[in-house]
Amino acid sequence: MRRKIAAVFMLVVVSVFVLATPQDADDQGTILQFSTMTGVTGPYVGPTNPIRGVPGGGLPWIIADGRGHLKSNGELKLRTRGLVLPDPAFHFTNPLPDFRAVVSCQSIDANNHPTVVNVITEPFPADTAGNSDVKTTVSLPQPCIGPIIFVVHPTSDPPRWFAVTGN
Repeated sequence: MRRKIAAVFMLVVVSVFVLATPQDADDQGTILQFSTMTGVTGPYVGPTNPIRGVPGGGLPWIIADGRGHLKSNGELKLRTRGLVLPDPAFHFTNPLPDFRAVVSCQSIDANNHPTVVNVITEPFPADTAGNSDVKTTVSLPQPCIGPIIFVVHPTSDPPRWFAVTGN
């Protein structure tokens, strides 16, 4: 009987330690994982209806596939396939050699007011078929609430988006 009680006690103690052990320091939590993006279209084309202060590109864009993740340490992994202008004049291609990404977070400023913080990556290569892959790290605000990922023009100021998380 004592052995059974001792075994149950040890099982409880081990369970408590296993459950109370913090996550490995290298395991950065994923705060956003996405498998859909949508191209800029309709009323979002141009500067009239920006999303979180990011205006749309000047022409409609389409995207065949956009996916990636954002981790709490700022690691951003983004993949686009077929991010192109659907205009026959552009032969359904991407005319730009690079894209950038914007990570947009709702946050809290020093005066405890809500604010939007948009963090922009360095340019990354894109081909004429609208394919790109990037793994980079951005400096996220704390907190980063409700992140949205945009694919934007490589040089425009302010950046204009071509694709955004969502469908």
